[in-house]
Amino acid sequence: MKINNLTSEQRNTLIGILKARFEKNMNRHEGIDWQKIQLRLEENNEKLWSLNEMEKTGGEPDVIEFNKNTDEYIFCDCSAESPRDRRSLCYDKKALDSRKENKPKNNVLDMAAAMGIELLTEKQYRNLEKLGSFDSKTSSWILTPPEIREAGGALFADFRYGHVFVYHNGAESYYAARGFRGLLRI
Repeated sequence: MKINNLTSEQRNTLIGILKARFEKNMNRHEGIDWQKIQLRLEENNEKLWSLNEMEKTGGEPDVIEFNKNTDEYIFCDCSAESPRDRRSLCYDKKALDSRKENKPKNNVLDMAAAMGIELLTEKQYRNLEKLGSFDSKTSSWILTPPEIREAGGALFADFRYGHVFVYHNGAESYYAARGFRGLLRI
């Protein structure tokens, strides 16, 4: 497996961006200590690389939780709208391969895997929306249960009229205003 590394300068820049975002949005992670997160980041080049990929594609990752049971900090894309460089993608490779023409450049599941991140579940998406207003003009693909995917569909969610809505589409569909949000455990 290829090890992805950042230069020292890239690491320092990214940690600075993450720290500033963390301090600006304390409502997302009350009671969590940045110093502990930074130590964990400095010890894990691969996860730091994934966070950099999230940042480069417009995700604005931030800490949203500390899971005491697994001793993990949970980072999630917290950009107001679906990350700009992760839009116009169909759901998975099977959906991409099924398109005869006008194929999108990639698919959500493969792109998330290449970045080393997880696609949000419906529950995780709903919990994220409790921390702010996300996807009020865009939408985000979410992890789809196998039985829905086997029937040809895929799920996406957005926030309109003060509520989270979860919808379905054909997995091969893609739209300029639909992308995906990722989650990273550190």
